[in-house]
Amino acid sequence: MFQESHQDWILCQQQQRVLTLTLNRPEVRNALSNDCLELLVRHLERADADSAIGGVVITGSPRGFAAGADLKELQQQTVASAMTDRRPQLWQRLNNISKPLIAAVNGYALGAGCELALACDLVICGENARFGLPEITLGLMPGAGGTQRLIRSVGKALASQMILTGEAIDAQRAQQAGLVSEVCPDTLTLKRAQQIAERISEFSPLALRAAKAALRTAYETSLSQGLSAERQHFVALAGTADRQEGISAFLEKRKPTFKGC
Repeated sequence: MFQESHQDWILCQQQQRVLTLTLNRPEVRNALSNDCLELLVRHLERADADSAIGGVVITGSPRGFAAGADLKELQQQTVASAMTDRRPQLWQRLNNISKPLIAAVNGYALGAGCELALACDLVICGENARFGLPEITLGLMPGAGGTQRLIRSVGKALASQMILTGEAIDAQRAQQAGLVSEVCPDTLTLKRAQQIAERISEFSPLALRAAKAALRTAYETSLSQGLSAERQHFVALAGTADRQEGISAFLEKRKPTFKGC
């Protein structure tokens, strides 16, 4: 059962149209217990329904993003409890967020922390960042999308090596492999992620939602299915006021004012 007393596990700060969610469980290196994950998802769902928010940055501490799942919870888990665990539904709810999610990672992103970064649309990391799925060293395997998302991000060879050996990779290797889009000095990681989120939040909410949905389709389906979905989203945007405003503003050499309709 979710405990409301855990509200301070996620710190919230909104600046302009960007919401920053900071994981705040330093005593367990920001481990993503079920309650912590549910609290994060609740914040994300509220942001998704709030027209005043255009994008969300998820970050941790300067020393670490998130160390993984809560091992004390896993230690008590049986086959029966694993089958009825609410955790898969929480990850699915996170995956259903329609607004852009940007992970700002410093230090370690391990296990569920790495899976959280992989579930975001963009990952910006510091030079000290390390990404890994060490579950195999505990007699486990990734269970929140790690095997599926990592191989789609970095390819079979590197994903297999990371998952089967449990070894982490550094920021430069992560960028070369396509896991992260930018590497920054550690002190600028969060600021850079917020800058990107601020730029994204200036655009039409309808176009952003459609573009994210199309990208997800490309990630999950075949080329022909992706092309069909892309065209459907493109056609749907043709009837929006935001599309007309965007084109008119470009032709009139002014900044567009998007209203999400």
